[in-house]
Amino acid sequence: MFRFLGPGQILFASGLAGLGILSLIHHDFALQWQPVPAGVPAREPLALASGMLLVAGAFALLFRRGARSAALVLALFLLGWVLLLQLPRLVMRPLSIAAWLGMGESLTLMIGGWALYAWLDAIADRPVAGIATTANAMAYARLLLGAAMVVFGLSHFAYADFTASMIPGWIPARLGLAYLTGAAHLAAGAALLMGILPALAVRLEALMMSAFVLLVHLPAVAAQPANREQWTALCIATALAGAMWSVSGSFTARSRAARA
Repeated sequence: MFRFLGPGQILFASGLAGLGILSLIHHDFALQWQPVPAGVPAREPLALASGMLLVAGAFALLFRRGARSAALVLALFLLGWVLLLQLPRLVMRPLSIAAWLGMGESLTLMIGGWALYAWLDAIADRPVAGIATTANAMAYARLLLGAAMVVFGLSHFAYADFTASMIPGWIPARLGLAYLTGAAHLAAGAALLMGILPALAVRLEALMMSAFVLLVHLPAVAAQPANREQWTALCIATALAGAMWSVSGSFTARSRAARA
């Protein structure tokens, strides 16, 4: 039976399923977002296994019976992206904004899965009540998310011209919008880190990321429907928006569970 938690669940599942389908089609990982070195043994079978896990996990996330387990498996798998793929790159290039951006995006996806797992556990008939689903654990997760949002903002300033080039030509003042959205990322991240209206900050960030999907990534795919990188970027952006909505929903998950 379908279990609807909000837009985060749908967007997160859709984005990850899309990434999985792309891996199955191309027999490869998600490009720079899943930077598995070329010399890794059995790389192609691993890419196919990754794709199948993402598709199966995303599908199970939408159904009552398997949603909680799926959210946990996806969160742990995405934690692997953080620790095994992004962290080594960051250690090698600690001053690179691009390396920090990769870490921030993977960290955000992992936190989205974590938030969904905590939410599903809160409303379950038999909650696990593990340390990962406590209010303190989620508070730490939101601090990590705030740090990632700061990185998103810094990347907009460091790569302002590239960010502006992604904005459709019919939208005016594209460079100004690149700086404006970067400032919005920074403000939302700072609000989350300092505990200033954190729920509102995450909700506004989720709205902005959803707007990126609609105004930037969907038109890019429509303009280049055969471009694998544009499809991958669309799926990542969709999953990131879903992660933000999931964290936004986690602020009220415990109170809703108590009233149920």
